[in-house]
Amino acid sequence: MNQEELTRMAAQEQGAQAKYAYHVHVCTGTGCHAMNSEAVAKSLQAETQRAGLKDKVLVKCVGCRGLCALGPMVEIVSTQDGNGCAPHSFLYSHVTPQDAPEVIQSLGREPIQRLYLSTDEPFFTRQLKIVLEDCGKVDPERVEDYVARGGYQALLRVLTEMTPQEVIDEVTRSGLRGRGGAGFPTGLKWATVAKADPNRYRTYQPPDVQSRKFVICNGDEGDPGAFMDRSVMEGDPHRVLEGMAIAGYAVGANQGYIYVRAEYGLAVKRLCTAIRQAQRAGLLGNNILGSAFSFNVDLRLGAGAFVCGEETALIASVEGGRGLPRPRPPYPAEYGLWGCPTLINNVETLANIPPIINRGASWFASIGTEKSKGTKVFALTGQVKHTGLIEVPMGITLREIVFDIGGGIPGGRRFKAVQTGGPSGGCIPEEYLDMPVDFESLAKVGSIMGSGGMIVMDDTTDMVEVARFFMDFCMEESCGKCIPCRAGTAQIHHILTKFQTGQATPRDLKLLEELCDVVKHTSLCGLGQSAPNPVISTLRYFRHEYEAKLRRNGNVG
Repeated sequence: MNQEELTRMAAQEQGAQAKYAYHVHVCTGTGCHAMNSEAVAKSLQAETQRAGLKDKVLVKCVGCRGLCALGPMVEIVSTQDGNGCAPHSFLYSHVTPQDAPEVIQSLGREPIQRLYLSTDEPFFTRQLKIVLEDCGKVDPERVEDYVARGGYQALLRVLTEMTPQEVIDEVTRSGLRGRGGAGFPTGLKWATVAKADPNRYRTYQPPDVQSRKFVICNGDEGDPGAFMDRSVMEGDPHRVLEGMAIAGYAVGANQGYIYVRAEYGLAVKRLCTAIRQAQRAGLLGNNILGSAFSFNVDLRLGAGAFVCGEETALIASVEGGRGLPRPRPPYPAEYGLWGCPTLINNVETLANIPPIINRGASWFASIGTEKSKGTKVFALTGQVKHTGLIEVPMGITLREIVFDIGGGIPGGRRFKAVQTGGPSGGCIPEEYLDMPVDFESLAKVGSIMGSGGMIVMDDTTDMVEVARFFMDFCMEESCGKCIPCRAGTAQIHHILTKFQTGQATPRDLKLLEELCDVVKHTSLCGLGQSAPNPVISTLRYFRHEYEAKLRRNGNVG
């Protein structure tokens, strides 16, 4: 495929879709899929045929719309209003296959009130979508639909108008930081890989990987309650592939791997379909869009080990070995997959690349705060009215997320804490609700951005049990390679259990603090180094709950 053919594909698909007066978008992300949304789509298609409206109504399966608890969700888009009004849309929630006749018959009339969901609510109006802008609009299993919405135009631009260094400079100026946890500057990481010598750390390498560089997309999303990357891979897989190809061009890599856990069955299926379609269309493979650049992408399925979210453990798994971390430096940017320089970014980071190239670094840098640019996708869960997937500008406050977008605490309960960053994050109390959400602010209060999990807790929550829950997770997920993590997490969990069973003493409280410090500062990789965070933060802000358990059990003094 060349530039003219890409333009032709987009125009043909846009023309084909413009013929329909109504577009009916059925969410088939994991949440709605679990609630039988595929049956809803089939019923809507059948009813369209029965009503003789197959030339007026397009029923399309799309990705997640965010409000997962209200699925299956269906969006009705009117593209041609007979009264001369502008195109408009509205949402339905809790749609069943039995609702299909009424939905189709109501097209062009007033919405069905019992299904109607107002999009004027803060959940929709307070978000700013960049990564998720096409989720819920594009069919994830049709490359033509993605191209019709401007897909692969960013890749075309870098291949025809920009040098690799110019691409790196654009990403650097945007201020984009890695969305997988630590927030490392993306442009700096790309520049490091681009400059790295593939032969510097020559050990044994298979003949076909000598003097090469690689791009890895980290889709190993293992945090409890997190489903950000999963939703992007399911709902807009071509955006991830386009971001990877642009990254490959920038750093000098011709091979990419997407590492995704095998239990993400729907994401795996749609990624496989997207890769196959992109290859057939000449958007991946040899001489992409008629250029001299070639880039291939393969999937690697993980077995669900949380430690494989760490870069070096992930690399070991991709190579076919056990997912164990290794000491750093050297870092993967210089010594990565099979000893070659390797760029590793997570799904959300790569999904930001096409819009940055299309709209410019200045546009992206104008969003967010001075040091944390752009938006962040969060999985909002726990004791909050509106659970689901949200995307907000950096710098928004926790209060706005929990009480405006999230709708507040259900049942009239009081807010107690919000935990950010998954099992590696900290629990933030009510006094910091007006704190801006960015990398620096979260670090100051003892938490992290992480990949984007956000769990809200009300005043019925036992914070010691919360710490024990996350420590149990980290203990089970520890690879066991280093003693501080292997033994330390088990001992911390044991002490927390003593608090819950009435056996703890003041000495245990002191020992708990000392153990957390040792594990944090002596573990080999990020899993052990961050595992104590939930305990440290609950000791910092909710120490009275630990002390209350000592008093209640008569173990004070």
